[in-house]
Amino acid sequence: MKVLDAPPSRERTPVTRTRKPRIRIAPVAGIVIFAVLAELIPRSGLFGEGVLPSLSDVLAELGREAGGSALWEALGRTVRTWAIGLAIAVAAGVAAGVIIGLVPLLRALTASTVEFLRPIPSVALIPAVILIFGTGFQSGVVLIVYAGFWQVLVQVLYGIQDIDPVAQDTASSYRFSVWARVRYVVWPTTLPFVFTGIRLAASVALVLAITGELVIGTPGIGQLISVAQSGGATTSMFALVLLTGVLGVLVNIGFRIAERATLGWHPSVRKSAGAR
Repeated sequence: MKVLDAPPSRERTPVTRTRKPRIRIAPVAGIVIFAVLAELIPRSGLFGEGVLPSLSDVLAELGREAGGSALWEALGRTVRTWAIGLAIAVAAGVAAGVIIGLVPLLRALTASTVEFLRPIPSVALIPAVILIFGTGFQSGVVLIVYAGFWQVLVQVLYGIQDIDPVAQDTASSYRFSVWARVRYVVWPTTLPFVFTGIRLAASVALVLAITGELVIGTPGIGQLISVAQSGGATTSMFALVLLTGVLGVLVNIGFRIAERATLGWHPSVRKSAGAR
């Protein structure tokens, strides 16, 4: 009897597939569609002449104003007010959030107060702020601090609620000091929430910086918008409005980059990066 030889085994070599970076078309397409509409609608005659300038006219006006020093000085004042107010709001929100979150009695006592004060819009405080602090940039800083503080505080409280009870019990078993517990248990869990609060506070702070300059008259981009509107310079007004939109996008992108660079170890950041 002839014994048939066994067929040779075929070993499969693992195939490594390199993921090609995908170009996100939707955001680019959205910008292109918006730009086309912003150019065509003003030229369609739906609005009165000079009421709504086309995008090309707005960009040309913005380029002309960028060649002078007045725009950059106003932009610097707006960014200064925004940065100072945001820094104070973040520092106060993180400190208050950690203290309140770690003391159950203090959190119970302040819960109703936080829920009462947080929904009050900062714009409603403008008359009182003007009476107390005048019309200087300090008024804008106060408005930003008030609005940004609640954004950060609430996120920090959420982060402390998300701490693993096992980690807390382990820290208690090893008799961690208060500082060690904050550093090794509280802070790693709360840090993603802190960045979320900072991004929210940064957007709100920019809105209030411009709004304060519009209403109070503090020197800045908002004041230039008000002057252009009162003087009938519609194209200049829309150019400044477009500048504020670009500034808001840059702020958001900057904080997202900082978040990914700082929280590269966190699962949520790795998952969002891998999804791309």
